[in-house]
Amino acid sequence: MHRQIRALLDAGHEITYVAPFTDCNVTPDPGIRAIDVPRAIPNRRRRALKAARGALKRGVEGADLLVVHDRELLFRLPRHRPVTVWDVREDIGDGWGGWGVTAALGLTLPGHLSRALPALARRIGASPEHRLHLILAEESHRERLSGPHQVVPDTAYVSPCPPAPPGGNRVVHVGHLSRAGGVGELIEAARRLLPHGIRLDLIGSADVRVRPLLRDAQREGLLDWYGYVPNRHALRMAEGAIAGLSLPHDAPGTRPVPAKIIDYMSKGVPVVTTPLSAAASMVEKVGCGVVVPFGDAEATVRAVLALRDDREGAAEMGARGHAEALARHNWPDHAGAFVGRLEEWAGKPVTSGREIGVLEAWHAI
Repeated sequence: MHRQIRALLDAGHEITYVAPFTDCNVTPDPGIRAIDVPRAIPNRRRRALKAARGALKRGVEGADLLVVHDRELLFRLPRHRPVTVWDVREDIGDGWGGWGVTAALGLTLPGHLSRALPALARRIGASPEHRLHLILAEESHRERLSGPHQVVPDTAYVSPCPPAPPGGNRVVHVGHLSRAGGVGELIEAARRLLPHGIRLDLIGSADVRVRPLLRDAQREGLLDWYGYVPNRHALRMAEGAIAGLSLPHDAPGTRPVPAKIIDYMSKGVPVVTTPLSAAASMVEKVGCGVVVPFGDAEATVRAVLALRDDREGAAEMGARGHAEALARHNWPDHAGAFVGRLEEWAGKPVTSGREIGVLEAWHAI
């Protein structure tokens, strides 16, 4: 909404946006046509998938282009649809036909859908009727595919003004919360940081399975969990923190740099991350944070305390991260290429006044 859709609106296109507005307690932007769908949670996944099929069918009426962000929607695409783009934010392994794509897709799919993945992978590349254009999050992903796919990296709106220096009594985590995303380590780190006068702010929605853990931790006074907060407000809340945490667990394949790391850098907040290869490589190359072992809450605590006690060093890390984000990950520098490629695929120049339909952010949790 805040990057891709905003760029398309600024270019003069009309947008249909299918997303779980009510379930996320979000008011749609008045400049878009909003189609509300239920969020897919374990006890109502079937109903949500059925609703998504109908929403997609309505959403593509009169559209020149369909952009899909959620992988489960690949199984609910209308038979009669415009040119379709899949914005891939996961690892695609060895390519369409290899184990990598089916493994990446299958992480959150029900069993009967996971079994259909090999056939889907073949179908996607089999004929023009079913072919999808791809947008990739990482240059390295393009190297493992045969086509000239567009790379649109995770970016942020980066102010040219120097950010506020890191503070001394607060750490943050911005983004969705899950077991695989390290929620257990986050809660344990909060418990161990509290005696040092440091609180943890969790800003983001959470998987159903971990919400009781977060509510218990909040009732215990260990942390503050704010739930879903629109991106621009969430990043404003992150400003001035000692560190921004990104503690996902290890998993097969090379994943792109988590968007939250770019967000932290954009606000001059030092990063504490687990050693996912792309994330660790960026943080170490730029010198904008600390890499800690997977599943090690104590190492996370030590990293945070070291940053608190070395204000000058932490400020230098934050400044280096901000400079890198401004130079390479500032969304306005990438927006034009993104819009231009979608216009090319849709076959419609901006002056056509036709509609580009965007189907985005229907979370399969």
